[in-house]
Amino acid sequence: MSDLVTGDAIVVDVQTAQLPVRVAAFLIDFLVQAVAIIGALLLISNTTTVLDSSLAEAFVILFMVLVLVAYPVLMETLTRGRTLGKLALGLRVVSDDGGPELFRQALFRGLTGFVEIYALSGGPAVICSLISPKGKRLGDIFAGTMVISERGPRNAGPPPQMPPQLAGWAATLELSQLPDELIHTARQYLTRLQDLSPAVQQEMGTRIAAQTASYVSPPPPPGVPPYAYLSAVLAERRRRHLDRLMRRAAARQAAHATGHPHLPAQPYGAVPQPAQPYGGSPVPAPAAPSYGAGPTPGGFAPPV
Repeated sequence: MSDLVTGDAIVVDVQTAQLPVRVAAFLIDFLVQAVAIIGALLLISNTTTVLDSSLAEAFVILFMVLVLVAYPVLMETLTRGRTLGKLALGLRVVSDDGGPELFRQALFRGLTGFVEIYALSGGPAVICSLISPKGKRLGDIFAGTMVISERGPRNAGPPPQMPPQLAGWAATLELSQLPDELIHTARQYLTRLQDLSPAVQQEMGTRIAAQTASYVSPPPPPGVPPYAYLSAVLAERRRRHLDRLMRRAAARQAAHATGHPHLPAQPYGAVPQPAQPYGGSPVPAPAAPSYGAGPTPGGFAPPV
């Protein structure tokens, strides 16, 4: 799971496309390309009586290269990161910073794809996709792109909200070391919070909060429940990420308007501080079996 902006709008939760889905999309595109090549071969075969055989072979080779390279380049440029196969399976190519794919990036992907997929039978592309954490093939690495799935879970629920009592503390957090897997675990916990029993809520929340606190500093104020702590961490991370993306978009627009390259956006995050154990004091247990029905001591209301 990655946090990105697609070519059309800001999307916080997006999923990188897995290798089997990308292979299926490629097969759809290859079928379209094969039909075009076969049609061209039939057309050229009917003109061999007026064309020299060497010239006919040159036309065949030229057309095959154009179809195999120009098709993905033009389609991804015109549709902002999609080909027919990607469109059918809900995939899109985006830049590493979340912006839309540019023509030069599509050209790099197309030229590299011709070598790693067609000339080398797809071996380098498969190996690189399996090794890369984001499923990138060589063309994606050279072009600075990645393929995401736009068909995410429909029941993910709203993003975590910042508890007002923790907004000031959250602004001082150092979040750069927080791993994506733990972020996803915390988000899933908050989404399923109301479906868990009070004991499971407390046990899971304390465990996930303790893991999160090993990567985040400073520790929360005393008496903060696990769900409030995790909500504050995720909401602050989301806010900083959106701010960074908005600054990049504004800088990109300003650079296009003035004709000068823009400076890269500064990374977000406060000054690093040593990570400390979660909570200065024990996390309070639920006050009643109806945990989640109302505010807890300190005024923290569980997410609904």
